[in-house]
Amino acid sequence: MTTRVRGGRYIVQGEAVLHGRVRISGAKNHALAAMCAALLTDEDVILENVPYISDVDSLADLLRALGAVVKRLPDGSLLLNAARVATFEAPTELISENRASFQVMGPLLGRYGFAASAPPGGDVIGQRPIDVHLSGFEAMGAAVTREGERFVARAPAGLTGTRVFMDYPSVSGTQNVMMAAVVARGKTTIVNAATEPEVQELCHLLNAMGARITGVGTQMLEIDGVERLHGVRARIMPDRIEAGTWAIAAVMTGGELFLDEAPWEVMDALLHKLRAAGAEITTEPGGMHVRGGRPIRAVSFQALPYPGLATDLHAPFGALLTQANGVSIIHERVFDNRMLYVSELRKMGAEIVSTGSSAIVSGPTQLHGTRVRALDVRAGAAVLLAALVAQGTTIIDDIYHLDRGYERLDEKLRTMGVEVERA
Repeated sequence: MTTRVRGGRYIVQGEAVLHGRVRISGAKNHALAAMCAALLTDEDVILENVPYISDVDSLADLLRALGAVVKRLPDGSLLLNAARVATFEAPTELISENRASFQVMGPLLGRYGFAASAPPGGDVIGQRPIDVHLSGFEAMGAAVTREGERFVARAPAGLTGTRVFMDYPSVSGTQNVMMAAVVARGKTTIVNAATEPEVQELCHLLNAMGARITGVGTQMLEIDGVERLHGVRARIMPDRIEAGTWAIAAVMTGGELFLDEAPWEVMDALLHKLRAAGAEITTEPGGMHVRGGRPIRAVSFQALPYPGLATDLHAPFGALLTQANGVSIIHERVFDNRMLYVSELRKMGAEIVSTGSSAIVSGPTQLHGTRVRALDVRAGAAVLLAALVAQGTTIIDDIYHLDRGYERLDEKLRTMGVEVERA
């Protein structure tokens, strides 16, 4: 298991040029949702390719607190069994560690007719409104109340399928409502559903467990409820955000990487922008090859729901643009506080002006090593990328945020030629 001690730091030597091969780990956002889905059955759910990251560990602790069995098998896969769930209330101290923790609400409510949880934790990158979750539960017949710090959902007679409109195509909201609906009576239609690959993969997992979901990959999911789901063995998809981070790193450092198992089929928006910036990218069934070009060209982008450029790659791409020749404009259309990374990059010499959900980046600028913080998982990735090209040594504090989303990050960096020390 990974460490979840807050704090920690990386000491990074700059002016690196990345070379080599790196294997892309399992997708965090797919793995966390799949773990929650295990609450829907009393049979074993075995998940392969689950990354060794602290968000997985904290969710595993939460599921154990509910009464589920969660353990790593000798082959590295994760076994979950929720046959003996003893409580339907997620412990507040565990909910606060992980934004995906609120996704236990849908499975618990659907299977048992009761669920209680504090609001989700995780990165402080916006309000993360949970109204779309709760209104979906209410539409299916649940009574939802706020009791102190907890949201409590009750449906003692079970949930009833209906038409649920999502005010916003929230990934976690779609997943949560979907997991409640698969065991509701009758048919549920989710309108304006999120279409992200991780949502699609959760649909496939639930269908493999006996659910009846159609419209996968569209903004209208139709779910015919079933009485019970069964166990399954499934594989977590490779992480498109990790693959994107390494692709950006190769371009930013003028390096050359082969990304084993990179899911390039679902990365079109990023690859389009990287090619526009001058990168050479070739894809093949086993992954993709990325070579940085010089000079890096300025490009503008919007962070959008899928199939747009993922908001989780906004900050790393923003770091790249500090090395681009010209002025780039960034618009964030998903979260309302994604600009945390800007202040840290400016400490290193970046010329970035941010206003609300937009930023203007002027480059190229020579970055300089200094002491910065990883303010969230993706802002941490941005300052790490900046450290790779900076002159001198950069100390990055609070790297526990990076441990939440990137598996064995420092080990992978060293295989690519980076001098990095965890302290």
